[in-house]
Amino acid sequence: MAQDEPTSIIPIDIPAIHHLIYTMRGKQVMLDSDLAMLYQVETKVLNQAVSRNLKRFPERFRFQLTEQEWDSLRSQFVTSKNPTTRGGRRYLPYVFTEQGVSMLSSVLKSDVAIDVSVRIMDAFVEMRQFIAGNAAMFDQIRAIELRQLEYQKNTDERFERVFAYMETHETPKQKIFFDGQIYDAFALLIQLVQQAKQSICLIDGYVDIKTLNILAKKRAGVAVDIWTHPQTRLTQHDIDTFNAEYPELSVKHTQAFHDRFLILDDTECYLIGASLKDAGKKSFGLAKIEDPEIISNILIRLSSAASS
Repeated sequence: MAQDEPTSIIPIDIPAIHHLIYTMRGKQVMLDSDLAMLYQVETKVLNQAVSRNLKRFPERFRFQLTEQEWDSLRSQFVTSKNPTTRGGRRYLPYVFTEQGVSMLSSVLKSDVAIDVSVRIMDAFVEMRQFIAGNAAMFDQIRAIELRQLEYQKNTDERFERVFAYMETHETPKQKIFFDGQIYDAFALLIQLVQQAKQSICLIDGYVDIKTLNILAKKRAGVAVDIWTHPQTRLTQHDIDTFNAEYPELSVKHTQAFHDRFLILDDTECYLIGASLKDAGKKSFGLAKIEDPEIISNILIRLSSAASS
């Protein structure tokens, strides 16, 4: 990035993991796919590790959702993703309770799993403290929702609305992540992706299924263009599977860019020092590009590449 590009630093609290915690069967749980992303393994690998240690995971630690529960859960994150079918998933998702997350670190047996489990456990504790400390506010919300039941049957969005209302921090214009900050980097990238209302353009020479797991957190109806190296690890099957649940993704090829850029709605652009799939593994920086002309020039360059 040129030295004269304007940037500024805004202190920010990294988004809490409570965005990935949902309420099912009266318990706070996390999806297997979200946990797999945080632990840096594939979802099937995570569930296979659990299957080999089933005695450690009674149903109060981990259970599989029913079709109705899966539909209900998806309605809780409708603002960030709204799949209409299970698409490429061959089975209904599993969810893990707080005890299940704690047990995962013992079966995955990696430093990442231990560190991430500690962070998630802290988030569960923070969530309980938040609920306990704001009991009166939740009682008021429940009373309002009861009066509106004839117009709104689904009340599972309660936590999502409360946290969205209380979240007052701004997106950072500049941020540095040091090696090992996997969770922090993952959480911030999701926050950025969820801001897009119409389109997301990612320029990243090295993308894989981990990149798609981050982009899956986008809002429903937001189109995604990925510009990557012709020898990308993504297969057509990966793209088709993504589009079955989170349309619409388009993957295009270019070798014209060295750096990584994330452009939201053709107006907001971030320079990212690491590929999204590797965010947090090594130290890297993120900076918002303020100059509209620079953003316009990037988009023009992409348009030229598409027509060539």
